[in-house]
Amino acid sequence: MALSAERRCARSLPWWPAALTTVFAFLLFAPGARSSDRTLFEDEFTGTSLDRAKWNVIVTGSGRRTVNDEQQAYIDSSDVLSVGGGVLTIRPHLRRGFTTPEGKTFDFVSGRIDTRGKFDFAYGTAAARMKLAAGAGLWPAFWALGNGRWPDTGEIDVMENVGDATWTSVALHGPGYFGNTPLVKHAPVTAADWHVYSVDWTADLLVFRIDGTEVYRTTKADVEKYGRWSFDNPKYLILNLALGGTYPHGVNKIDKPYPGIPDATVDAIKNDKVAILVDWVRVVQN
Repeated sequence: MALSAERRCARSLPWWPAALTTVFAFLLFAPGARSSDRTLFEDEFTGTSLDRAKWNVIVTGSGRRTVNDEQQAYIDSSDVLSVGGGVLTIRPHLRRGFTTPEGKTFDFVSGRIDTRGKFDFAYGTAAARMKLAAGAGLWPAFWALGNGRWPDTGEIDVMENVGDATWTSVALHGPGYFGNTPLVKHAPVTAADWHVYSVDWTADLLVFRIDGTEVYRTTKADVEKYGRWSFDNPKYLILNLALGGTYPHGVNKIDKPYPGIPDATVDAIKNDKVAILVDWVRVVQN
């Protein structure tokens, strides 16, 4: 646990009592706090650039297509993905007419990283300390995906948000329960503050938490009411910020100027007012 993270937490909040509460949750519930925990993966983002021995940077095009009617292209650029001051920053930009290597055009660019081929795991606690941004149509996520065809190999959504500052969501996707999955839960939270989003994953149970407090659990028996249990195979980690698309649009019903994205969010992105911050990512086993 880096002392610098606690100091950043204190500086980011206006009152010391609130800061102390957040630090307490950080100390109590962060993975690695128990002496019996074994760290499988850890990135504290303490350098000056992304550690590419741990992360892949995803670029739209060259076989990487955009899904879910999302409005962004993912690019590999330091003005979108940057590390400094002990945090990873994902900052989208308005770039009208941006063209991918395959010739498709987008008006937004953003960032996505994953650990595919570098790290995956089966069972343990995966957690990230994150600070989100408010703005309808922003779609940040911290999730884990199986190696293989989707949804057969399973997807664990540890944290998703559609720009509503009052809640985040968790979900599971697999064969028979994907897309508009019945295995989903909205959790009240002040999303623009720092929080630890985590999942405890065992052979027959997944428990989702925010700052150590349980917000949702589902068992193998619960899942198998809808389809095959797809959470007995290794999964890799993903962090990304999508813009617009089916999930935000399904919540906010905004059609223009982009599906799920209103003018106010376009202006915020244009004026560099939008950023997702990640303090650390860890995976541990007990």
